Amino acid sequence: MKSLKKIMIAAFLVLSTVSVSAQIKNKKVENVKISGNCEMCKKNIETAGNIKKIAAVNWNVDSKIAQITYDSSQTNPDEILKRIAMAGYENEKFAANDEQYNKLHTCCQYDRDATKKSAKK
Repeated sequence: MKSLKKIMIAAFLVLSTVSVSAQIKNKKVENVKISGNCEMCKKNIETAGNIKKIAAVNWNVDSKIAQITYDSSQTNPDEILKRIAMAGYENEKFAANDEQYNKLHTCCQYDRDATKKSAKK
């Protein structure tokens, strides 16, 4: 029963991402690494980055890679990644401030030292 529920949730997420992406004009797609740990992180990251008909973020919990689809005439990846960092999630270009990071649920508080080391490479 639990696996059926997971399959249904996954199908819903895929279909909702496809429908949102289809509405974005002047569409460009980029993949970026964003720090996080769990499904709650996924929800927070995607909520911070999504803008109806302008930007859609789909973050993978396992790979820590987000696919960002955006309208290049209205926004850019830096603006989207700044909003995600302001929500407490560091990425390839922007660090989260301590205040926002500390507000994250304990399960969402990723290893910031590891993030900084991988960003230097």
